[in-house]
Amino acid sequence: MGSPRFVLPLLGALAACKPVREEQVVFVCEHGAAKSVVAAAFFNKLTAERGLRARAIARGATPQENLAKSAVKGLRADGITTDLEAPRPLTADDVRRSSSVVTFDCDQASMKGLLGLGACWGDVPATSEDYGRARDSIRAHLEVLIDQLARSRGVGSK
Repeated sequence: MGSPRFVLPLLGALAACKPVREEQVVFVCEHGAAKSVVAAAFFNKLTAERGLRARAIARGATPQENLAKSAVKGLRADGITTDLEAPRPLTADDVRRSSSVVTFDCDQASMKGLLGLGACWGDVPATSEDYGRARDSIRAHLEVLIDQLARSRGVGSK
C-alpha cells in the first residue's frame, strides 16, 4: 500500500473535487417553435463559450409540427447550426430536471398555467415579426441569467 503521506493529500484533493452537475434550463413558448428554440440555442452557445456546465432545452405548451422558419433562418444566419429538433411538449419530467424554467407568450391562454414555474420573458417580440429584435431581447435576458448562474457557481461574471 502507498505511503500515507501521499495518500492523505490525494484523498483531500479528491474530496474537494465535487462533481459539478450539468444544470438544465427549459425555455417554453406557446408552440415550442421559435422563441424557446432561439433562447435554448443561444443559451447553449453562450454557456459553452464561458465554460459553464449548463444545457438548455426548448419546449412548447401546445407544440406545432415544425420549427418556425423565421427562427431557423435567423439562427443559421447567426452561425448557429446545431441540430434543431421538432417542437416537443413540456413534460413534468422536463420541469423536475430543470433548475430554471423560463416562459414566453405569458399572456396566451395555453401559457397561463405555467406562470408560477419561473421567470416570464413576456417582452420578447415574435421572431416572425422581427427576428433581430427578438434575438437581441432574448440575448439581453440570457446575459443576466447566465451571469446569475456563473455567480452561483463561484465563476466570475462576464
